[in-house]
Amino acid sequence: MRGAEPTTYLFVVTLLVAFSSSAFAQTPTDATAKKGPRVQTAESQAALTPASALEKLKKGNARFVEKNMRSRDWMAKVSATAGGQYPFATILACMDSRAPIELIFDQGIGDVFGIRIAGNVVNDDVLGSMEYATKVVGSKLIVVLGHTSCGAVKGSIDDAKLGNLTQLLEKIRPAVSASGSGSSKDDAYVNKVAQANVSQAMKEIREKSPTIKEQLDAGTVGLVGAIYDVSTGQVAFLPD
Repeated sequence: MRGAEPTTYLFVVTLLVAFSSSAFAQTPTDATAKKGPRVQTAESQAALTPASALEKLKKGNARFVEKNMRSRDWMAKVSATAGGQYPFATILACMDSRAPIELIFDQGIGDVFGIRIAGNVVNDDVLGSMEYATKVVGSKLIVVLGHTSCGAVKGSIDDAKLGNLTQLLEKIRPAVSASGSGSSKDDAYVNKVAQANVSQAMKEIREKSPTIKEQLDAGTVGLVGAIYDVSTGQVAFLPD
């Protein structure tokens, strides 16, 4: 029987090597499965600054324009964010269907707050939403996002009247006045008013919300303006 021991020993070693190789082969897959989708957490949100939050949006738009958007398991993100949300930015944008916030910034579920209203105008409800986003949930950046060829801006230039829309368009009139005379048929003028309207909204946010102003002054929250080009997909952030 002693002559059979080497054969038995080799057999056992072979089994151990095979088992170890199998374990190594399965480890990456198992680790990946357990890792789950990448979503914003309280920790990742807290680690961001207004400047780094802005950089995330800039890089996201670059990926969108370059057709290099991240692949996402959307249903996995639904499950991963069901217990809470920690968006790093709050974006006030126009309701225009050509400017979907998450897509143009290549962001996923739970990454950004989106507040959408024709002409990206500011009212009490918008301010309240921003106060909740920043003071309660911890969002680090507020973006006012206008866009080219904005129908609301054109309507305000033409002093259009239509039910409740009339009052909304009145909120854009200061930007029209600040831009001088022009026509809604002049694309360059329309875009000039759109940019002035973004600046006007930023001014109103600071002046009409002491809660947000306090955070802006402390540097814990940032406020930037931007214009989305509906013909190129690019977002141009306005100078401070």
